[in-house]
Amino acid sequence: MRERVAALVGLAVVAVTSVLGATWWLAVRPVTVESTVAVAYAPVSGARTLDRLQAELPANSWSVDAYNGLGAWVDGFDYSPAYANGGVPPLVPAAVNEMAEAGVQTIYLQSGRLDERSPDLLEDQWIIAEFLLRAHQHDMKIVAWYLPKWTDPEADLAHLRAAADFSFLGHQFDGLAVDIEWNEDDLTSAERNQYMIELSAAIDTHVGGAPLGAIVLPPVQTEVINTAFWPDFAWTDIAGIYDVWLPMSYWSFRTAPYGDGYNYNAESTRRLRANVGDPDALVHAIGGIGAQRNSAPSGTEPFIADIDDLEPFVQSLIDTNAVGGSIYDWMTTDESGRQTLRSLMSSVSWPQ
Repeated sequence: MRERVAALVGLAVVAVTSVLGATWWLAVRPVTVESTVAVAYAPVSGARTLDRLQAELPANSWSVDAYNGLGAWVDGFDYSPAYANGGVPPLVPAAVNEMAEAGVQTIYLQSGRLDERSPDLLEDQWIIAEFLLRAHQHDMKIVAWYLPKWTDPEADLAHLRAAADFSFLGHQFDGLAVDIEWNEDDLTSAERNQYMIELSAAIDTHVGGAPLGAIVLPPVQTEVINTAFWPDFAWTDIAGIYDVWLPMSYWSFRTAPYGDGYNYNAESTRRLRANVGDPDALVHAIGGIGAQRNSAPSGTEPFIADIDDLEPFVQSLIDTNAVGGSIYDWMTTDESGRQTLRSLMSSVSWPQ
């Protein structure tokens, strides 16, 4: 318990020294990862809330480079106390050290969820702050992502704005990606498209045209396998808003000819670029789900991909001139999968 407090304080001291001239000290606040520990940040000259810290810091300076190379995915179920048994999530920010050792260049962190179990716009902000501090200590990027559910557009936009504006001791997310896949609603495809277009335009305006990522359904899924999932997806209407495309090419769900690491992603990437009308559109493909040695269907969805599928997946990234790639997600990729992916990805010369 004391070790965690010391680690968090140490991270803060590094950031404080470099960004704010060592003017902050510790104050008391509950750490939800370990509910019996209390630790926080406050200035020597008077208490200051995290909201005030955010308001005092400069705007972001995002780049599409944040999506280059190897990524690692973390969702709210992994790290947020709101979804944890007994309030202790399975993944804590110290895992960033392991990600760095596995060659990860960018962490994709779900910043919040539209869910009554997690009523705030962001998950635990102090945990998010620690992820940021640790990632930046390792010269890693960290991109926030959020899943809109369309039926409450104001809430969706508020969640995205909160992620875009979040700052702690000068550290901010290095990008923002919108997870565009939800269809468990009573909307028609046309209505859902309209919500998507309006939300995309609104968050683009909020970030001042800074680069945005679009986490999208792989076109093979919506155009070949299940055309009823989201008919007439409005690719052209959002093509000018998003700067990087992240198709969810989870081949472990699929059977031949798409049940491997290569075909599902390669064809989806080609279709995606045709749909947005840009043969050079920047793509960071997401494969999986997971990757484990000698994996077999668990009897429940999603099935875990086999580690042997990683080489053809990386080859699909090379052949489609992707800017990077990753496996969804970190928790479902075992150590052998992580190291295999590191070896494969480290040999790739990514386009600049």
